[in-house]
Amino acid sequence: MHRERTDRRLFLSSLAGLGLSSTSVAPFVLYGQQFSPGLYSAKHQQAVGKGVHWLASRVQQDGSFGQSAYQQNLAVISLAGLAFLACGHLPGRGPYGKNVNRLVDFVLQHAQQNGLIGAPETGVRGVMYGHGFATLFLAQIYGATRQREVRPALVNAINLIVSTQNQEGGWRYEPAKKDADISVTVCQTMALRAARNAGFFVPGQTITRAKDYVLSLQNDDGGFRYVSAVGESAYPRTGAAVVALASLGVKQELTYASAARYLMQQIPADSEYAGNPHYFYGQYYAAHALWQMGGENWKKWYARIGGLLLRKQTSAGAWEDESICNEYATAMACLILSMPKNFLPLLRK
Repeated sequence: MHRERTDRRLFLSSLAGLGLSSTSVAPFVLYGQQFSPGLYSAKHQQAVGKGVHWLASRVQQDGSFGQSAYQQNLAVISLAGLAFLACGHLPGRGPYGKNVNRLVDFVLQHAQQNGLIGAPETGVRGVMYGHGFATLFLAQIYGATRQREVRPALVNAINLIVSTQNQEGGWRYEPAKKDADISVTVCQTMALRAARNAGFFVPGQTITRAKDYVLSLQNDDGGFRYVSAVGESAYPRTGAAVVALASLGVKQELTYASAARYLMQQIPADSEYAGNPHYFYGQYYAAHALWQMGGENWKKWYARIGGLLLRKQTSAGAWEDESICNEYATAMACLILSMPKNFLPLLRK
C-alpha cells in the first residue's frame, strides 16, 4: 500500500510539473462515474503487482522481451510500457524505472525518418498496429516526463498518422491512404488523443473525419462492424469503436448506451479465455469502453472479468496466451485490472 501511494505521488508530481493537477485531468466520463474504489481490492493490487514484476523480469537489455517475433513486436512492447505507466512506474524512477527506460529506448530505436515506428522489412503484418501503440506509449511518456529525446520521434509519428488517413476517415494495416478498419483506426485515434493531451497539434479536420468514419460503422443492434461494408457486429470491435469515439471527444449518449447494451450481452464465456486469438484484445477495449461509460455495467463487467483474471494468473505472476505471447497477455491483464486506479492520462479528459 505504501508503494502504491508513493507511485501515485510520483505520477501526480510529474503531472504537476506540466502545469496539470489531478483535477485538471479528471477522468472522461459520460454518466458521472469517476472512480471505482470498491472494485480495486487488495487482491487486484497484488495480482497487478506480481504481473508487472514478471514483465520487468522479462525485459532484455535491448528493451525487447526476447527473440521470437511477437516478443519484439512494437505493439507488445508498447502495451507492456503502458502497463508500467498504469501502475505509476515512470522512466528512471522506482524499482522498474530502468525497465521502462529500456522499453522507451526500444521504441525510439525503431523510429524511422519518415515517421513510421516500425520495421516493414521484417515482414510484420499490419505495421500501423505497432505504430499506433508505439505512438500512444511515447505520447504518454512525453506527457508525464517531457523527455527531450522522445519529442522528434513523436512529432514525426503524429504527422505520419495524419498524412495516412484515408478518404473514409480511418486507417488500416499499412501507412498509406487505402482502405480502413476499426481495429487499426482505434490505435491511431488513441495515439492522437494522447498527443493532443501532451500538447501536440492535431488538425481538427483529422478528428472530424475520424469521428464520422467510426460513427458510420454502428449497426442497428448497437454493436459495430469491422469496415464500412455491410457486416456483423462483434464484441472486440464494439469496444474498440467506443474507445475510439471517446478518444475523439464524441459525447452522443444514445450511441454509447446502445453499444454498452451490446457489450454486456456479448461478454465472452470464461471458456474462451486465452484460446480465442482476440480474447485479450476484446477484453482490453471492453474494459476501457465500459470504464469510460461507468455505472452498473462497468461494475458488473469488472467484477466478472476481474475475478476470472485473478483465477487465471500463474504462480509466477504471468497470464498466458496461446496465440501471441505471455508478455502480451500479462500487459493486457495488468491494464484491465488496474483500470479503476485511473493513473494513465489516456483515461482522463
